Amino acid sequence: RMVDIIHAHGGLVYMDGANMNGQVGLPSPGYIGADVCHLNLHKTFAIPHGGGGPGVGSVSVTKELAQFLPTHCMAKVGGENGITAVAASPWGSAYVLPIVYAYIRMMGEEGLTRATEVAILNANYMAARLKTSYGIVYTGETGRVGPACIGACRACREAYGVETADIARRLMDYGFHAPTLSFPVHETLMAEPTESESKAEIDRFCDALITIKEEMQTIGDGKMPKDDNPLVNAPHTAEEVAANEWRHPYSREQAAYPLPWIRLNKFWPNVSRIDNAYGDRNLVCTCAPIESYIK
Repeated sequence: RMVDIIHAHGGLVYMDGANMNGQVGLPSPGYIGADVCHLNLHKTFAIPHGGGGPGVGSVSVTKELAQFLPTHCMAKVGGENGITAVAASPWGSAYVLPIVYAYIRMMGEEGLTRATEVAILNANYMAARLKTSYGIVYTGETGRVGPACIGACRACREAYGVETADIARRLMDYGFHAPTLSFPVHETLMAEPTESESKAEIDRFCDALITIKEEMQTIGDGKMPKDDNPLVNAPHTAEEVAANEWRHPYSREQAAYPLPWIRLNKFWPNVSRIDNAYGDRNLVCTCAPIESYIK
């Protein structure tokens, strides 16, 4: 209906293929009615994300827009009214595509559809476990989510003085890389478990977030100061935990091993808390001085 409204007023629809992990084998960009859609190979088609995703993925368009597809100086591709590609190659990255091809052939239509169904199921299981501790946004009429579970964290700042970035940093102490921060909604954490995570791993992730919420509650109850607690000081490095002096009102154990299973396979962050805003505005070169290159 949304696409129909846009088309009725002369607009075109660009569909982000990042959500295809919850669509392959079910709806399709053509069924939805998108005019343009790029299909990311990372996540959905077995390729690691890699700093924003590898530079390859098909761009699909309607017949009406095909004439505007970009051309290329080295190959006869694109439409009759296309402009030269700014930064692209006609067939993507050769080292990535065979992996995707093999994955699609091995999975088959039934396997790809099953992967989509499990990805959606995993995200909804995660949402069901976390909805009491964190509000879940972008739910449908039935209260379900798509392939992504987006937890609202704004209330944490208002109630406990804990920022969304504090939660993300504290997750490092639990051994988890932070999920997507403040996207697509400000002050949220978006986790996409996909079909490949086991229930045990999803439970560990949920246990970590639920325990972090309990840590916030100690701030709200006045048991822990707002300016010195496990969240605002996270992450805790091995150097800090092993230091002779410990001035925090919580134990070293709570800092490094907040849950029992973390002892079995502890991941130690290499760097403690940094000032993101300062780092973004003040570039510091750590390379050797220019004189050393002259020599």
